[in-house]
Amino acid sequence: MAHQPVHVIGGGLAGSEAAWQIARTGVPVVLHEMRPVRKTDAHSTDGLAELVCSNSFRSDDADNNAVGLLHEEMRRCNSLIIAAADANKVPAGAALAVDRDGFSAAVQERLLALPNVTLSREEVAGLPPAEWDNVVIATGPLTSPPLADALRALTGEESLAFFDAIAPIVHKESIDFTTAWYQSRYDKAGPGGDGADYVNCPLSRDEYDAFIAALLAAEATEFKEWEKDTPYFDGCLPIEVMAARGHRTLAFGPMKPVGLTDPRTGRRPYAVVQLRQDNALGTLYNIVGFQTKMKYGEQTRVFRMIPGLQNAEFARLGGLHRNTFLNSPRLLDGTLRLKAMPALRFAGQVTGVEGYVESAAIGLLAGRFAAADRHGQDIVLPPPTTALGALIGHITGGADAASFQPMNVNFGLFPPLPEVRKHERKQVMVARARADFTGWLGQDGAQAA
Repeated sequence: MAHQPVHVIGGGLAGSEAAWQIARTGVPVVLHEMRPVRKTDAHSTDGLAELVCSNSFRSDDADNNAVGLLHEEMRRCNSLIIAAADANKVPAGAALAVDRDGFSAAVQERLLALPNVTLSREEVAGLPPAEWDNVVIATGPLTSPPLADALRALTGEESLAFFDAIAPIVHKESIDFTTAWYQSRYDKAGPGGDGADYVNCPLSRDEYDAFIAALLAAEATEFKEWEKDTPYFDGCLPIEVMAARGHRTLAFGPMKPVGLTDPRTGRRPYAVVQLRQDNALGTLYNIVGFQTKMKYGEQTRVFRMIPGLQNAEFARLGGLHRNTFLNSPRLLDGTLRLKAMPALRFAGQVTGVEGYVESAAIGLLAGRFAAADRHGQDIVLPPPTTALGALIGHITGGADAASFQPMNVNFGLFPPLPEVRKHERKQVMVARARADFTGWLGQDGAQAA
């Protein structure tokens, strides 16, 4: 029996994952991506699943970290995004980080190799036509204004918004390794790494004090009048905004020196700036946690105050863009459909999840749900005790709609355990999640061969 296509709007991580999950069940997919017909403020290519901020998918430790557990669950669901990340990983300690160009190319190549996937380079300027009866909208935080306006008019609900800041990238050859050294915190190795995966730039107390003073005095990008009251997401604050919260804030945040030893002194530095490999060739490194809204000239001046980066050449300076997302607990049902128009299902960061992995995970679920609808199958939700289940449960009803803000996956979203010793909680939660996830996979009708 021939199926009508499912339309997926947006070729980012969530849209690409959704299209992959749908197509692998035999349902045809039309993937609509507006780049390069219409560009965005953050993207620089027209490639599918382009990474515009960090190149890290964060921790890959499935035994002790919620995002690592989410990686594992997505692998078990044949995730395209995680498979492409695994194939293009670069050294990053305990994290899963990727060569961003190789990653995007792999996603696009594998997805478009499926015979039932059609890529349409066009903007969907407004609500989809009525004949599209099964749609996944994965337009991300940079949804085109005509579509965003149409959704706002349909729901009567103002989309929330926050600013997302981008960290700068440095050419490795410009780093001074007479000062900087390679080391992961506590020498911990991760996927593709050897325990010496980060470049570390040490600061003395005087150097730290001078850096903070310069950071706070630097000229920043001006907000437009209508942007001034838009809140930041706490997980991606600009470095200068963090610094303004207290003189020692950065020393306990992205510049914390714990687990590191300066080989020149044999001691832990007062503060450290870390850089992480950004491409497979190892020629580019991004400054970890240094998202910024400083003007370009100020960035160059201030960041060259960091010992080891005094001659830094930047492949990309930091930037700032406005992100929008739905009040999902109010607007979406439990299978990510828009209550006001159930033919529309949402996925990715526009639903109010934060992070590459979380965005792709919601794309994975939206794709499986859309495929189940097309096959006439019952939708079985992942248990709330799993990472996928905890994440979707939070955005579709677990969060308070009145104060809803973007959220990364974390063990605080999982149902509490009965009496368990504190040091055993994560292990017990992970064991419970794995067992319940196995049961869900056995019931899920969207499992592809």
